[in-house]
Amino acid sequence: MVPRWAAGPASEAIGIARAAKTFGMPSVISFTLETDGRLPTAQALNDAIAEVDAATAGAPAYYMINCAHPTHFTRVLEEGADWVTRLRGLRANSSCRSHAELDNAPELDTGNPVELGAQYRDLRRRFPSLTVLGGCCGTDHHHVREIAAACC
Repeated sequence: MVPRWAAGPASEAIGIARAAKTFGMPSVISFTLETDGRLPTAQALNDAIAEVDAATAGAPAYYMINCAHPTHFTRVLEEGADWVTRLRGLRANSSCRSHAELDNAPELDTGNPVELGAQYRDLRRRFPSLTVLGGCCGTDHHHVREIAAACC
């Protein structure tokens, strides 16, 4: 039986990692997460990382989380778990709204830059492997300034 996510983000990540490895290029895989901390296919983040690493002999240099607010994924990150150390980057959305809510919003929700900076700081304290920091949907220089101030 083929898992329901076989044609989803993990299989795409496997293809990217294999192609990069074939040409001697480093790769970084960044997964988009939903409000439940899972990939859009409903696959758990730890399972997606394990699947890609198993299929590519750990070819990606590291993994990232993108296009999700920290409140969407913090609860799925397991302190001390080996798979979490494979996460090195974070590009969070500024808003805690779901993708559907953001898509249907009449105006951009930029969230709270100070709060987002504090959430990054807390994540960095819990997970020191998170060293590549940036922003995704709704973030701007205000958010990046607060992330840098909170994490330095």
